[in-house]
Amino acid sequence: MAIKDKPKTPRNRQIANILFLLAGLFFLANLLLPSFFGPQIPRVPYSMFIDQVQDGKVNRAQVGQDEIRYQLKGEDSQPGQVLSTTPIFDLELPQRLEKNGVEFAAVPPPKGNWFSTLLGWIIPPLIFVGILQFFAGRFGAGAPQGALSITKSKAKVYVEGESTKVTFADVAGVEEAKTELVEVVDFLKSPQRFINIGAKIPKGVLLVGPPGTGKTLLAKAVAGEAGVAFFSISGSEFVELFVGAGAARVRDLFEQAKQKAPCIVFIDELDAIGKSRAGGGGFVGGNDEREQTLNQLLTEMDGFAVGEATVIVLAATNRPEVLDPALLRPGRFDRQVLVDRPDLAGRLKILEIYANKVKLGGDIDLKAIATRTPGFAGADLANLVNEAALLAARNRREQVSQADFAEAIERVVAGLEKKSRVLSDKEKTIVAYHEVGHALVGAAMPGGGKVAKISIVPRGMAALGYTLQLPTEDRFLMDEAEIRGQIATLLGGRSAEEVVFGSITTGASNDLQRATDLAEQMVTTYGMSKVLGPLAYDKGQSNQFLGNSAMNPRRMVSDETAKAIDDEVKEIVETAHRQAVELLNKNRDLLEKIAQQILEVEVIEGEQLQNLLNQVQSLDKATAAIGS
Repeated sequence: MAIKDKPKTPRNRQIANILFLLAGLFFLANLLLPSFFGPQIPRVPYSMFIDQVQDGKVNRAQVGQDEIRYQLKGEDSQPGQVLSTTPIFDLELPQRLEKNGVEFAAVPPPKGNWFSTLLGWIIPPLIFVGILQFFAGRFGAGAPQGALSITKSKAKVYVEGESTKVTFADVAGVEEAKTELVEVVDFLKSPQRFINIGAKIPKGVLLVGPPGTGKTLLAKAVAGEAGVAFFSISGSEFVELFVGAGAARVRDLFEQAKQKAPCIVFIDELDAIGKSRAGGGGFVGGNDEREQTLNQLLTEMDGFAVGEATVIVLAATNRPEVLDPALLRPGRFDRQVLVDRPDLAGRLKILEIYANKVKLGGDIDLKAIATRTPGFAGADLANLVNEAALLAARNRREQVSQADFAEAIERVVAGLEKKSRVLSDKEKTIVAYHEVGHALVGAAMPGGGKVAKISIVPRGMAALGYTLQLPTEDRFLMDEAEIRGQIATLLGGRSAEEVVFGSITTGASNDLQRATDLAEQMVTTYGMSKVLGPLAYDKGQSNQFLGNSAMNPRRMVSDETAKAIDDEVKEIVETAHRQAVELLNKNRDLLEKIAQQILEVEVIEGEQLQNLLNQVQSLDKATAAIGS
């Protein structure tokens, strides 16, 4: 077996090591040599020194702050012995020495030697050079520029490999976005077909959409399909502590791209450097550095084709509303491709892709799973499949069953089961009636999905029980009656507590919040108020993919209008509350029957639940229309 040679230490590192070694040797020599080879002077107590002075035995003395050296009188013309002592605070010492005829003086300042000169003038520069070489090699990461490589682009160049290759076949549920990007790939592979007809491919394509919908995965698929150089970098990697480093990295990135054109540059999280410059407030520091980076990006994107060779920029963001308008104009990012959450058919295709990576049982119905997961993005569905596989492995099964997927959906939607959270009999009874109230109202009112499960097993951080409603189809529009039905369903739990116990608890806090939000949207956003008319009283906030709406999005309205809005919202919620109470009173026997069953078994679902809910008596149309 061949043995690899040990990698050689870089020359600059060798020089730095030698300089550090020399500096250490000189320093130790200056400290230790005088102590080994200098004269060894005996040290005596201060009291003995005073006695010798008073006896007239001392010839001369040198008085210092830390040491007193003195010489005794000799005999037969021979110099006396030199001794030393440690001084103490003695103001009478000069008079005592003068009285006894002792010649004394202060200790002369130390004379400079070649060691001190060497340490003072040569060693510090050598140490500085050594430290500079050390950090240059460390930050250079093997690059010839060393510390100056901070201005170099950190983009990763995609290397095509069959083991890690991602293609459009691995992306599902976003067919429109795939079509746009397939056109980009076709242009890179066969540009002449487009050039002959006079068409120009967009130089910038911006992928926008909620988190987890597959924007980065689409970019990887473009890299796998195009077969050209692919530079991938995050927007935050342009921003650096040093002013001007971000702009320099943008220049270096596009310089590399031009050399390898045709190629693709992918910038993830573009909003990190592309935020609008309007209203910046003139802040100094990071904001100014970000604007310099953005200005350089705008300059580089404004036409950088090299002959017929082309550089195409792909970028992804969850926050297109904050991007600078100059970045979105034609000639830079010509297209915005929406990568939205998939519909039912898209979810089914995504599940098929990820389900092929696990062992499935014979009872798996992927279409039923896709139907039960409205609003799930691609990342959510991938996590769902993985959770189901983990559950099957935890239960020591060889294949994933439909029950594992059902439990995984509940885990994602409601959280983990908290069987260790023991409720008292009173609390358990209240939770049971509360959840059955939701289920009965949801089964009778329009707008709610099919009630699939009632459970009084605590889940997640705060849910003491839950009622699972699943839609039978994807919905894109809802009418006023359906929204009012949803509000009534949300208030069904609180209404059941009032009907059965004559009191209310804190368990409906989240229900009240969601019901009030829906009622306010009806009035201020959807214009579903006969009192206020078809007007929008909130500020439109488009493309809020992260859901970070403002605390109070209302427009500037008069006090009278604000009061009218509040009154109308209150009327909608109170009307829904009355409908829920009336419906539960009408179905009081069924409420008691289901609540007692769920107290015994804790969970009711499937055909048993549907048979019970089919017995619900709905309100007559006159009663249901009150307040609508």
